[in-house]
Amino acid sequence: MSEQAPEAMRWSTENCTISRTMQILGDKWTFHVLRELFVGVRRFEDIRARSGIPRQVLTERLAALIERGLLRRHPYRLPGQRERYEYRLTQAGLDLYPVLVAMIQWGDQYLPLDGGPPIVPQHRDCGEQVSVVLRCESGHEPVAREIAIRPGPGAEPRALAS
Repeated sequence: MSEQAPEAMRWSTENCTISRTMQILGDKWTFHVLRELFVGVRRFEDIRARSGIPRQVLTERLAALIERGLLRRHPYRLPGQRERYEYRLTQAGLDLYPVLVAMIQWGDQYLPLDGGPPIVPQHRDCGEQVSVVLRCESGHEPVAREIAIRPGPGAEPRALAS
């Protein structure tokens, strides 16, 4: 490895947090499902109708999100009908809320619509718009170029090619 190579070249990506997260969240439809749940749409047919996700794809995504612990099924029954399920976010699913808000912020900044944003995250109590802010444990709010991604305790050295 050359002396000019970035420090990151010394560390393996085999156990990368981003890669492991993208195994769960990285397909086209997952955040569409999560969006619906975040806005209160919980029933299969309602999610399908609002999002346009094909039935089989929605079935697969819901099952995968349940298996990974982001959703749980909650039974309900309409009079005269069989038992069905609503889908509700677990704590792990709710903890994705800042990711969704960050996606909204990014999209509104770099993919704006002439008429303004189609959805706005607002604080229920005061009505003000919510935004995601990066803050270190000392209270600083660094911009991207002031943040370094460094090896953590679980980092493994990269195997050198022979």
